[in-house]
Amino acid sequence: MKTLVIGPGGREHALALALSRDPQVTEVHVAPGNPGVEPFATRHEVDALDGDAVTSLATSLGVDLVVIGPEAPLVAGVADAVRAAGVAVFGPSREAAQLEGSKAFAKQVMASAEVPTALAHVCETAEQVEAALDAFGPPYVVKDDALAAGKGVVVTEDRQVAIDHAAGCDRVVIEEFLDGPEVSLFAITDGETVLPLQPAQDFKRIFDGDEGPNTGGMGAYTPLDWAPEGLVAEVTRRVLVPTVQEMARRGAPFQGLLYAGLALTSRGVRVVEFNARFGDPETQALLAVLRTPISALLHGAATGELASVGLPQWSDGIGVTVVMASAGYPESSSSGDVILGVDAANAIEGVDVIHAGTARDADGRLVTAGGRVLAVTAVGETLEHARDRAYAGVDAISFEGAQHRADIALAAQLGDVTVP
Repeated sequence: MKTLVIGPGGREHALALALSRDPQVTEVHVAPGNPGVEPFATRHEVDALDGDAVTSLATSLGVDLVVIGPEAPLVAGVADAVRAAGVAVFGPSREAAQLEGSKAFAKQVMASAEVPTALAHVCETAEQVEAALDAFGPPYVVKDDALAAGKGVVVTEDRQVAIDHAAGCDRVVIEEFLDGPEVSLFAITDGETVLPLQPAQDFKRIFDGDEGPNTGGMGAYTPLDWAPEGLVAEVTRRVLVPTVQEMARRGAPFQGLLYAGLALTSRGVRVVEFNARFGDPETQALLAVLRTPISALLHGAATGELASVGLPQWSDGIGVTVVMASAGYPESSSSGDVILGVDAANAIEGVDVIHAGTARDADGRLVTAGGRVLAVTAVGETLEHARDRAYAGVDAISFEGAQHRADIALAAQLGDVTVP
């Protein structure tokens, strides 16, 4: 099988790496990719938001499967263009991708499907914002209705911060605050069959102790030994299947990766948000411990044959990912800083260094080129073992202003995660 992964970041590197290790895959192409994929994949230049350009590349390469990684091309309808050309594509249509593209739309779908989620108000004026903040009280949860690269959400006790965030958005969704730990549960679906992956947990805040502003994600781990028994079955029954069925009823069948961000609250499971693609950095940790060939899942979803694949199988290992970000992130990012030690980190047993915001300078040196630069992913026999390996990888790498969290999965290792 020849495959083409669309996207530049860590999620795409992780998917391409998994495909390169899949015995059913003969060629891996990535566009535009990053320097991290060069040892095992062929890179191509393409505008990932241009459906015609992506389709032209896919057909010229003669690939059997296109995998669209980021949310922006999905919301732009790139999957529709590729599908129309008769090429199998993993990723929802423009219409189905509105589950991520518009939080207000996602709330409408959840209401129709009777999916448990936070109470919310959609606001377009300052007066509506004030009224919604009054209705829910602190902590205030304010979400940009549109795509915001994982950084459109503010959770704060400060009313003025909430108002200011809303003022910077065209439309916002203001929600009740949900207590309890958050969990990411992904499902691969062809629009009918729904195959859940195992749960993961990511860490959105930039600093240890969940302090500081939200980011696209500073680390993740899987599986979750503290998660309630039967969680996957419950979420599949109450959230994933009803949502997929509702999208089909609306004439917008969802084919691809349905990401349910969940809160395990004192009142039960609630959906925090939906995404329409693999989450980053949870994908890195999940793929590191996935035993089922990834091509079978992705191609099955793309071709409507997922029922024949069966539930994903997992290794006994624990996957931990620690993100290394550039100076100034998430408010800004430093580019052009020379990165050292990646080969040394990759040489550590059980470690893969996944590239996100990296590039080559004029001298061929690896340099920073974005906010989240690298995701050091490790597999271990225990959570402590995996964390030790991941942080050994982090310690081997250096670049000017590098920042990372030191507490990824630490609470779980210490047994300090509690479900209300």
